[in-house]
Amino acid sequence: MISATMVRDLREKTGAGMMDCKKALTETGGDFEKALDFLRKKGLATAAKKSGRKASEGLICSYIHMDKIGVMLELNCETDFVAKTDDYKILAKDIAMHIAAANPEYIEPSDIPANVIEREKEIYKDQVQNKPANVIEKILEGKLEKFYAEKCLLRQIFVKDTEQKMTIHDLIVEKIAKLGENIMVRRFVRYQLGEKQDEA
Repeated sequence: MISATMVRDLREKTGAGMMDCKKALTETGGDFEKALDFLRKKGLATAAKKSGRKASEGLICSYIHMDKIGVMLELNCETDFVAKTDDYKILAKDIAMHIAAANPEYIEPSDIPANVIEREKEIYKDQVQNKPANVIEKILEGKLEKFYAEKCLLRQIFVKDTEQKMTIHDLIVEKIAKLGENIMVRRFVRYQLGEKQDEA
């Protein structure tokens, strides 16, 4: 049985996508070290190392949906060469289209203001106030994770993934492994006709 904790630990160690980590553990019978080797052979374990490298090239991509929703996205990589590849351009378009459909407010949890998180915690605490303290902590953690998955681009499930398993983070990590460069979402803005929208 491959637990969520095993998948998370492998993901934190390698930076590989959630689905790739689960597959690696399944293929190796839950053996952590063999799963590491499995990911290294595929080039996915190196993605985490690349994520610390400077990414100042890239492109600005736009996506318009039925003249009602518009997205501008700055997606960064390390070289102009990679930025001009079809794989990179498709990735940028896919992320911009996802933003149009899923309407994230932030790129990742660290972008969320502390007062917003505290407000959410207070709401959750009111909902579970009659439960034991240790249970409350676990419930709060779970509810916050769900909140991040709804509001943060990198935590959202990619809208084109029919299996509903791949996050935008996983999608980017796969492209880092394939293209051999760090890739990161620098910022985005989403416009919806008749609504005010701030830049993320």
